[in-house]
Order: sequence, then structure tokens, then C-alpha cells
Amino acid sequence: MTQLDEETATPAATDVRLGVWGLGAMGEPMAKHLLAARGALTVHARRERPSLIDAGAHWASTARELGAATDAVLVLLPDLPQLEEHLDGPDGLLAGIGERDFLLLIGSTSSPVGVRELAARLAPGIRVVDCPVSGGEDGAKAGTLSIMLGGSPADTDLAAALLTPCGTPVRLGPLGAGEVAKACNQMVVAATILALGEATELAARSDVDPAALWALLGGGYAGSNLLESRRQKLVDGDDSPSGIAGYMVKDLGFAADVAAATDTRPALLPALREAFDEIVERGLGERDIAVTRRFTAERSKTDAG
Repeated sequence: MTQLDEETATPAATDVRLGVWGLGAMGEPMAKHLLAARGALTVHARRERPSLIDAGAHWASTARELGAATDAVLVLLPDLPQLEEHLDGPDGLLAGIGERDFLLLIGSTSSPVGVRELAARLAPGIRVVDCPVSGGEDGAKAGTLSIMLGGSPADTDLAAALLTPCGTPVRLGPLGAGEVAKACNQMVVAATILALGEATELAARSDVDPAALWALLGGGYAGSNLLESRRQKLVDGDDSPSGIAGYMVKDLGFAADVAAATDTRPALLPALREAFDEIVERGLGERDIAVTRRFTAERSKTDAG
């Protein structure tokens, strides 16, 4: 990295060559915001994104090329195994980094323990910040994501400066704290969407108009950003994919790991895990999380039969 900021003793964000690895539903819009804000960005994924290249992003064909062209990389792969698969070897990220100082920003929803273990295995010059996000595809496109940071104060200060174009970054504690926060977030999301799906189906079976129900209750304690985001899908029974339900199985598993590590005995978490396991077992895991209404309807038919 280059010039240091005198007050923070960390590299100035404007001097850091930034890269993004992973250009899926979240990664591509986030990369667009970062490119627009910085004027330069190196990107890498399984396939090129012409819209980013045409806008001026530099394409790295391998993880090694990405590492060589950057001082910090935001990783937006599904989880740590996909990252570790391309860390080592002649074309791996580490071969491109060499012995330089480097900042690795892990934006996936992952295990806090796994993030800490990965950081411990890397060379001392490679610093790790976990930075999972909340807000879904809508938030990624709008640049309004909540970005949960875990790591040293200096590293998270730099991460916050780099990621501000994508939303609101907040340091929540040491390395792994961002992943703990994301696990907490996913518990609330899972509980809320399951309740919304069940309530919508219950209303419909009681000859109560779900649209009128949520228009009324959305302004009270039952209201939430999630209801606003998924209201029409729930009313219409539309669970075409956006944020797919199957990811909750992994996320709630991480929450269970955190509970076990902290000797916490949750009452709701086991029930949520059981419900989303069943959603996947019924072949609904690739549907949007609004599939909880269909899931409730199918369970009711099965139980009635």
C-alpha cells in the first residue's frame, strides 16, 4: 500500500487499489457503486461482466491477477470454501499478493470461527476484516446496505472508507464480530418471514384479504422493512427467486455455532432451523424467502391429508 494518513496511520482510502471478487446478485451492483465512486476498480469472477468492463473496470482473469493488481480485495463469494479454493497455487490470490501488506475484506455470510481461523493461517501482512452486508439486492442496487465490520480499529476504519459507496459501514467489534451480527440479523429475518408467510396463508384461508391485512398492519408493530420488501410477493403468492430461502440453512447454522460457543440456549433458533431445513427438503430452497407462504400451504395440505 502507499501513502499513509497521518491521523490514522493507515493507508488513505483513495490511494488503495481496490478489487472485487464475486459479481453475483450482490457483487455486481456493489462493484458498480465502487467503480463510480473511485473511478478505478479491478474485478474477478467466473465470467466477465461487460457492463462493468464498459464502465471502466479492469478485468482480472485469475485470482492471482486480481491479487497482483490490488492492495485490498472485497470478497463476495458464497462462503469461505469458495475463497480458499483459489487462495493457494500458481494462479491463487496469495501468489499475486506476494509478501506485500494486503487487506482482505470478507463480505460473505460465513462462520465467525472460520474467518478467525483463516486469518490466523495467512501471512502477518495480510490483514482480514469481515464485512457481511444486509439489505438484499434492493439495498445493493441502491447503495443503502448495512455493512457489519469486524477487525482491528485501523483496518475497519480503512474498510469503512472503502465501502461507504455501498451503504453504511459500522465497526461492531474484533474480527468475527461482523459475522456474529449477520447471524443475529438472519435469525430475525428468518423468524419474520416465517411469521409473515404463516399469517398471510392463515388470513387467506379465513377469507381475509391479505393485501388489506398488510396495508393495515404494516403501519403498526407488525410493520418492517422485510414486510415492505416482500408484501406483494406474499399477497400474490409469488416466490420467484430473489433472496433464496436455501441460504437460510447455512446462515442459521452459523447462528447455532455462535450460540454454542457462547453457551446461549435459544428457544426460537432450533425451530427456525427445523422449518428452513424442511423448506429445502420439500424442494423449495431455490425459491425466494417469500416461499414461506407456499410452505405453510403445502404443510397444511399434507397434515390435513
